[in-house]
Amino acid sequence: MKKLYLLAAAFAAVFSGSPAMAQEVSDPVQENATLQLVSRQFAFTEGPAMNKKGEIFFTDQPNNTIWKFGLDGKLTLFMKNAGRSNGLFFHPDGSLIACADEKNELWSVTPAGKVKVLLGNYEGRLFNGPNDVWVDKNGGIWFTDPYYQRDYWSRKAPELLHQGLYFLAPGSAAAVLVDTAFRKLNGLVGTPDGKTLYVTDLGGGKTYRYTIDGPGKLSGRTLFAEKGCDGMTLDSQGNVYLSGNGVTIYNSEGRELRHIKVPEEWTANLCFGGKDKDILFVTAKQAVYTIRMLVKAAE
Repeated sequence: MKKLYLLAAAFAAVFSGSPAMAQEVSDPVQENATLQLVSRQFAFTEGPAMNKKGEIFFTDQPNNTIWKFGLDGKLTLFMKNAGRSNGLFFHPDGSLIACADEKNELWSVTPAGKVKVLLGNYEGRLFNGPNDVWVDKNGGIWFTDPYYQRDYWSRKAPELLHQGLYFLAPGSAAAVLVDTAFRKLNGLVGTPDGKTLYVTDLGGGKTYRYTIDGPGKLSGRTLFAEKGCDGMTLDSQGNVYLSGNGVTIYNSEGRELRHIKVPEEWTANLCFGGKDKDILFVTAKQAVYTIRMLVKAAE
């Protein structure tokens, strides 16, 4: 039935002049597709990010490494001593932006693995621990900074009194604090056109949507879903994917479309990738999984 639906959508698009995928697919998962285990060799996987080729990079935070999932389906170690990186996202220039919370920093990593520290503090005080990051098409960096006590820190309390959403403008040496109205924020993602930003308040059990008015400027904060999450991603139809208890998929209006069960008790994050960018890649504690989709990465 899904194949018939897509053929009908494509046929209609020829006469309407709209893209074939403009009509909503009620279930974005490919028919009969099941979750495929890639590997269960890690300690805690996080932060998957797709580069322009469709390759996926992700972190194994306790082991302080970043791995690559290639187009051939093979895993290779990209980086050791990765700053205990958590969330990742690729910059338009090809560098990998990493939330390196070992020293509460934001990094830029070249394809060769060379590190540049972009930020280390806010107004002279250590960040809580940059957690997740999204980079807009102009190179503006949005990131979340909740406080999760790490066993590799010497400090036992935050230096900042807030848990904030920040923006770093291209070429700037200082971040702008954008919002602090969260119990404990976590994942975020923006639309490719740079008009909408989704941010989750994991501590408050809610996910919000904002209108992006310009660099570091948001308005129209509205409740998107009565559900918090760890990480999130978008697909080519504007559907929003929230991780945590498996994967929950919502359409752009906040209506739940599908829940994908994951064997592990916690799903940390997810992104699209692969040669055709139609594979959903899921990080879940010691494991990473893939599942084939009818939709593709948002572009």
